[in-house]
Amino acid sequence: MKKINIIYWISTILFALLMLASAMPDVLKLPDAVKFMAMLGYPAYFTPFIGWAKVLGCVAILVPGFPRIKEWAYAGLFFDLIGATYSQLAIGPFNPQMLIMLVWILPGVVSYMYYHKRQQALGK
Repeated sequence: MKKINIIYWISTILFALLMLASAMPDVLKLPDAVKFMAMLGYPAYFTPFIGWAKVLGCVAILVPGFPRIKEWAYAGLFFDLIGATYSQLAIGPFNPQMLIMLVWILPGVVSYMYYHKRQQALGK
């Protein structure tokens, strides 16, 4: 159980920090974030909305309990990452820099898997 907890918390904290790092420019409506979203074809009001959604998702995966909310938060964060990758592919050809999304997705996948392993070990 100790190994499961360690892997779960390390991957979850890493995933949350990465997602918060991507959320803060959106929440603060930094010019680069607004410009990037406009380049993808999204309206200006979408930038802070998606930023706050990511912040709330991070809070949800870090707070103990609330398993249903946690499931929705994981889903929302993954939809954000998949949608961002798809949006970039939709406006232009593949760019190897898009592979950086794996840096965000992999700790999320590990966190999610170990969340369920942890729930099973706790008998929930």
